[in-house]
Amino acid sequence: MAPRLASISVDLDSLHHYCRIHGLPESVLDARARGLVYSTAVPRFRELLRAVGAPGTFFAIGEDLADADAAAALRASQADGIEVGNHSFSHDYALTRRSPASILEELARGEEAILSATGTRPVGFRAPGYTLNAALYAATSERGYLYGSSTFPAAPYYAAKAAVMGALALLRRPSRSILDSPRVLLAPRTPYRPDPRQPYRRGAGSVLELPMTVTPGVRFPFIGTFAATLPLPTVRAAWRACRGDALFNFELHAVDVLDAADGIPPELVRQQRDLRVPSARKMEQLAEIFRWLRADADVVTLRGAAEQLAPTL
Repeated sequence: MAPRLASISVDLDSLHHYCRIHGLPESVLDARARGLVYSTAVPRFRELLRAVGAPGTFFAIGEDLADADAAAALRASQADGIEVGNHSFSHDYALTRRSPASILEELARGEEAILSATGTRPVGFRAPGYTLNAALYAATSERGYLYGSSTFPAAPYYAAKAAVMGALALLRRPSRSILDSPRVLLAPRTPYRPDPRQPYRRGAGSVLELPMTVTPGVRFPFIGTFAATLPLPTVRAAWRACRGDALFNFELHAVDVLDAADGIPPELVRQQRDLRVPSARKMEQLAEIFRWLRADADVVTLRGAAEQLAPTL
């Protein structure tokens, strides 16, 4: 049975966040590279979505919108029918380790930046680094969010992240990313209402959680890096394994449509290997996957998915 709903969302993480992940100095980025997400990736994703006739959701980082060109690109995206969600103000990977008051301020500042840029206050939130805890969930509830989309219960991703962080530490080039609680590995893989005290468990929380899609069983992540770079038959097999889910929540990042030829420094390309794959090839493969979703599901924004699913959960 095909999934009833599908959503396509893109995290607009600028390249300096990847430097932080890989323990690289942000000085390797020139001004053009710092602006690539909004100058180049956002138009490419808008083109992809428009070509297949699908809506999408962009998760924006508030501090990026101080740049007038970035704010204009986000405004144009919203005019195309793309929902804009809050990805925090500063994308602090350690957001869940901050005080409740500081977490609230981070969400509020992100909201205000998005409101200023687009004229619309966001109703959806995605945590930096996919890390969720009780304090952050409480903040989304207090701020009146309709949904969150931060849960990523992907065992292979968790193991790979732990290995990379360990290797960087040994090289004395520590990552600024953090490793989530192992409880995430047992979190529901389909939409649910969390227990506010333990948001990776089902409960009766006011903010609906829309996990990012992982396959049944081994919980392999169906995200942009996987979908844009692996052989299409492998991707199709994973897609078919998930077709019974109520929501197919396909999460991507802006870098999924960038490559080294866009002016990304070689130091970062060496660490972020998917940047070695030509952007034209990645976009062609993503367009094909988007067409699968359009053929087999009702493709909606994450807000639309939350509005339809909320009464059923």
